[in-house]
Amino acid sequence: MTTEDLKTAPKLQRPPAEQRYATELAKLAAEDESPRPPGWALSLQAARTFIVGDDSRGISRKFVGDPSLIDRALVTLATNRGLMLVGEPGTAKSLLSELIAAAVSGDSTLTIQGGASTTEDQIAYSWNYSLLVSEGPTERALVPAPLLRGMSEGRVVRFEEITRCPLEVQDSLLSPLSDRVLAIPELEGDSMVFAREGFNIIATANTRDRGVNEMSAALKRRFNFETVFPIADFKTELDLVEAEASAALARSGVPAPPSRDVLEVLVRVFRDLRVGDANSGRPQAVMSTAEAVSVAHAVGIKAWYLRGGTAEAGDIVDCMAGAAAKDNAEDLARLRRYLEQKAPKRKGPHWESLYQARNLLPG
Repeated sequence: MTTEDLKTAPKLQRPPAEQRYATELAKLAAEDESPRPPGWALSLQAARTFIVGDDSRGISRKFVGDPSLIDRALVTLATNRGLMLVGEPGTAKSLLSELIAAAVSGDSTLTIQGGASTTEDQIAYSWNYSLLVSEGPTERALVPAPLLRGMSEGRVVRFEEITRCPLEVQDSLLSPLSDRVLAIPELEGDSMVFAREGFNIIATANTRDRGVNEMSAALKRRFNFETVFPIADFKTELDLVEAEASAALARSGVPAPPSRDVLEVLVRVFRDLRVGDANSGRPQAVMSTAEAVSVAHAVGIKAWYLRGGTAEAGDIVDCMAGAAAKDNAEDLARLRRYLEQKAPKRKGPHWESLYQARNLLPG
């Protein structure tokens, strides 16, 4: 590919953290004089700074949450225990695991996506069947999956939505976490892979999935659990939604995000619905900060590409129906009651615009 081809090639929608923040990681590594755990790309102090930010050093804040959570997570990964991040959907567990992996290993791409169809082949290793037939089970025929690569290269492996996997698949992590070894019985002779320094596992699980495939007691003992909570402060959440929506809209070719006044209405609606009330209760849909960013992104795109103008609070109704209701008719009714009963009580033209747009809801 020529230089001109590279310039005109489509850009990645979302590069991994180590690419997005390559300059910051390089700066921290060059200035890092603190002791590093064996196999780590950065010290604990530098990794913490990478995640929580430091304006004086030109390091952006990437995770909004309790800094002590970051401290405990990094300390856990420096031990022989895995890190389990649990919490409501949309609380940035996956983002946090990505940032930590990028800081610790310089690579956040050794990722296993958990699900009902996830198999041990997708976690540990599989085989090139053409070579397997012609040569038998040799190292050349072996196709390493994220776990085998993480152990042999000394890197952090991310396991997303681990409780969505069958129990017997989850338990394939027992030996790598406890003994730091993975057996490949098909290979003759040297069939054991021992983990190199720097290897560990970060897993995530949604509390709403609890009980889907509950982890075994043996596997739980090999993890330290940390809960990632929703953002408590309104202004902090608003700032985050504004920043993330601005970045997403810029990638979508929209020059400016919705005004802060419109975003204030959006975030307030999400926070109100997240708490619910005695009459209607909480929606079953996840009214998370991540969903609020998604709606703000859609609001900006609708205003720019369909109307050629700026976003209005009324656009929120049309764009959030799928976020607040999904396929649940009761959630849609809750949103309609909110717009009819609570929105009129709020003061300001943007709340009036939101109320007037209530008929845009489907159904």
